[in-house]
Amino acid sequence: MAFRKPPDGGWGWVIVVVSFFTQFLCYGSPLAVGVLYLEWLDAFGEGKGKTAWVGSLANGIGLLASPVCSVCVSSFGARPVAIFSGFMVAGGLMMSSFAPNIYFLYVSYGIVVGLGCGLLYTATVTITCQYFDKRRGLALGLISTGSSVGLFIYAALQRELIELYGLDGCLLIVGALSLNILACGSLMRPLESSSSPPPEKMFVDKVPDQYFVYHEKEKTVEENISILEKGYIDEKCVNNVPDCKQDSILNKNALSSINVNEKDTYKKKVVEQTNFCKQLAKRKWQLYLTYWKETMVLFKNKVFSALFVAILLFDIGGFPPSLLMEDVARSANISEDDYYMPLISIIGIMTTAGKLILGILADFKWVNTLYLYVTTLLMTGVALFAIPFAKSYLTLAMLSGILGFLTGNWSIFPYVTTKTVGIEKLTHAYGILMFFAGLGNSLGPPIVGWFYDWTQEYNTAFYFSGFCVLLGGFLLLLAALPCWNACTNQSSKLPPNTYSYKVASNA
Repeated sequence: MAFRKPPDGGWGWVIVVVSFFTQFLCYGSPLAVGVLYLEWLDAFGEGKGKTAWVGSLANGIGLLASPVCSVCVSSFGARPVAIFSGFMVAGGLMMSSFAPNIYFLYVSYGIVVGLGCGLLYTATVTITCQYFDKRRGLALGLISTGSSVGLFIYAALQRELIELYGLDGCLLIVGALSLNILACGSLMRPLESSSSPPPEKMFVDKVPDQYFVYHEKEKTVEENISILEKGYIDEKCVNNVPDCKQDSILNKNALSSINVNEKDTYKKKVVEQTNFCKQLAKRKWQLYLTYWKETMVLFKNKVFSALFVAILLFDIGGFPPSLLMEDVARSANISEDDYYMPLISIIGIMTTAGKLILGILADFKWVNTLYLYVTTLLMTGVALFAIPFAKSYLTLAMLSGILGFLTGNWSIFPYVTTKTVGIEKLTHAYGILMFFAGLGNSLGPPIVGWFYDWTQEYNTAFYFSGFCVLLGGFLLLLAALPCWNACTNQSSKLPPNTYSYKVASNA
């Protein structure tokens, strides 16, 4: 589908506002799940690694299903998907209040809420990119701050609700708040496409006419005959009961003779319908082949290939602090009197600042967004290495702020993806990248929790996390270096459909 030129304003600002509140309402609880994590540890008595699966699934399953989410948004549009996903998020949160064990939470909170969040995230990012071009970095930065503001507010809100109404009451109230997503989704008016016939009409026009022989016209004639015949028999039965059986037998004989005469016609219709089904299956198979060919073309771009490795390693190492930082402070025997603000709230507010600032920087022509993203990865790895040396609330709060600000690079990740593959392939490429991001989100917290269960301390876990993020950053930097591009161009020619970062940056 070819969309008309993005307006870079107008109704697009309404899209930004409703997308902001959509991410605020759906991601507030999953991102602030660290508060619930401590309660679930005490309530169910399971290990840290096992309990961490709940929060990691909630934040990772939606990204794992990103290819499916992208197909849903492309097929049905952002508005229907957002409204349907609002019911999923609210229902999953409310069901979680009745969880009898940790396994029930895996489904209700981890899968149902996580999948709803993934659908909403894909819908908000896709429709925002369609409405904005020159101000896309600013728009993406604004909507992505919704989840960060949600993290900041929900961290304190859920703690207060737990003290007042308990864990179950907290989840019920948060689930009720999520129903406001329905109102936000209803305002996501789709951007009008360019003057082109609807895909359904184009598809029908391409089907040969001989496959439509089995038409409603013939079906109507047969139905009319049966209705007249039934009415005639009923009338005869009412007026003259003895003749009823005789007329019935005569009519049955007449119908049997008609069926014998039309048997050949029926066989022809069956053959024609079979051919029609074969044509449909062939077209579907061609669509699947085209999809996988386009996927392989994307991976021939070394920047895109390095990008999916980097996002996987970044989420394995960079996501656990937002889930486990409260438990890190408790394991370090930090007194509650020293707590001026929850560490998760600090991460949330600094993530908001990071998304805004990084999003604004991405709009400057002199800023290379890919190098900016690589810089955030390398600095995140260094900050993760420093966590084992933090033994006071002040140092943990400073590191939480730094990590939160750097995690704001999520606002420029769609921007980097668009510059790498172009707006036409954004939905396809972004769905693949978000799948690997979801894999990292799902594996990161349990891995850190298992390290703690094995060693009874977090030092080794965060050394591993820092190494993963640094490795991903260096690989992406190596793929994006101009000297490496020059060497590659001399040694081999790129396929004609392959996108490079520099070429697509002007798209």
